[in-house]
Amino acid sequence: MLIVVAGPYNANTDEEKAKNLKAMNIAAAAVYKKGHIPVIGVNASLYVADELPELDRRQVISDISFAVVERCDAILIIGSSPGADHERSLI
Repeated sequence: MLIVVAGPYNANTDEEKAKNLKAMNIAAAAVYKKGHIPVIGVNASLYVADELPELDRRQVISDISFAVVERCDAILIIGSSPGADHERSLI
């Protein structure tokens, strides 16, 4: 099963963003250990967004993340956020 891990990413500092992403990656590792394929939309989009400095970074991340989520079979929500709540609506 392809399972997206969703939770808050955006934060006031880079350190908080890194902490949020780390929490999603830890949850994704647990999903993998259960025999499923984990996906984190932000992981799929961050490096692409880095290569598009002329575009709105948040929009690029959202567009790619949400497109990935739509292809997943299930979702694991590890914390509430507007993005995670929207991802839930896509499953």
